[in-house]
Amino acid sequence: MPPHVVIVGAGFGGLDAARALDGAPARVTLLDRHNYHLFQPLLYQVATAALSPGDIASPIRWILRHQQNVQVLLAEARAIDPAARVVVTDREPLSYDYLIVATGATHSYFGHPEWEAWAPGLKTLDDALEMRRRVLLAFEAAEREPDPEAQQRLLTFVIVGGGPTGVELAGALAEIARQSLRDDFRRIRPESARIVLLEGSPFVLGTFPERLRVAARASLERLGVDVRTGAVVTAIDAEGVTVGNTRIVARTIIWAAGVAASPLASSLGVPLDRAGRVAAEATLNVPGHPDIFVVGDICSFQQDGKPLPGVAQVAKQQGAHAAHNVRRAIAGRALEPFRYHNYGNVATIGRGSAVVDIGPVRASGFLAWVFWLFLHIFWLVGFRNRAAVLGEWAWAYLTFQRRIRLITGDRLWPPSSSRSDGITKQT
Repeated sequence: MPPHVVIVGAGFGGLDAARALDGAPARVTLLDRHNYHLFQPLLYQVATAALSPGDIASPIRWILRHQQNVQVLLAEARAIDPAARVVVTDREPLSYDYLIVATGATHSYFGHPEWEAWAPGLKTLDDALEMRRRVLLAFEAAEREPDPEAQQRLLTFVIVGGGPTGVELAGALAEIARQSLRDDFRRIRPESARIVLLEGSPFVLGTFPERLRVAARASLERLGVDVRTGAVVTAIDAEGVTVGNTRIVARTIIWAAGVAASPLASSLGVPLDRAGRVAAEATLNVPGHPDIFVVGDICSFQQDGKPLPGVAQVAKQQGAHAAHNVRRAIAGRALEPFRYHNYGNVATIGRGSAVVDIGPVRASGFLAWVFWLFLHIFWLVGFRNRAAVLGEWAWAYLTFQRRIRLITGDRLWPPSSSRSDGITKQT
């Protein structure tokens, strides 16, 4: 019987690993707790009412429908037993000959898990829908709030984290307030909404060249975003955020600051870094386990003395390389070391503005935004997704509207407001 390769996680790394094993002399089982592959770089657009969930997700079985050696299972991996070569799931255990772990990352609140209740992060479709609901309900609650001070609290949005996700969220929220919702309400002026972006380091988009960091900040500020760098958050509660001695009163807080590897890594019984990631060998193996590979956000990998970033391109390349090494192991050949090829970074800052850092090309503004648009269309899975997203973006660009402004779910948010006490300085 051919060897059994189990892949845990159908994100960028896991899906590319499965695809790279097409035609391999192996049985492949791809395991995920969702039945769809999610295009995470556009998740913020679901959260900000620009796209529907189905626009950025495709069923895994449909993607791999022509790959005869792959079986897709809907289950959640609970633990890994390297000695027994078994993946423990919420259903039946799965034995393996080779294992590729690509379970991604979750939110990290830097030792303050209690912040999650007030500052949700953005990793899943459920996160995006909850974030969209909170944002839109904040405007609804402000419309019926007679107290101007309470109204302003409802119309203040704080985003913690100035990386690509935080920057893109800030730009999108500014567009919603100043364009999409401008004529929808009678008692409030949505364009008066205050969007605050907090970044603990000296720069937003810290992995980009200085010229592009400056351009990104300028674009955000033109949209009316209050950008604060060197702003380390020390407390978050139902009524706002504390940065040092400064209190920012807000009813909607969004977390885009930190990530931690999937807790599945801890079951491997190997040393982990501060983010809970496995320090992989050069071949992407787990140390001491030549039959187990780690890719994507669960993998800590140093190249040229620097850690690789947790971005989709790293996960995709690692997934394909892990599959390449599985093929070599099956054939009895030596494994090859992984080498990441950086194809650059891109980030969008609202309508018609983006920054692009790809090789010798460093650009900002409208042309960079057009490049960003077509790059993301290209990487989307499935023709239907590409056509739908392109259509929504064209509509939004021409009309300044976001058609997916739907509030779903039964629970109302925000709860009834109350005043905050102990404010050192209010801004």
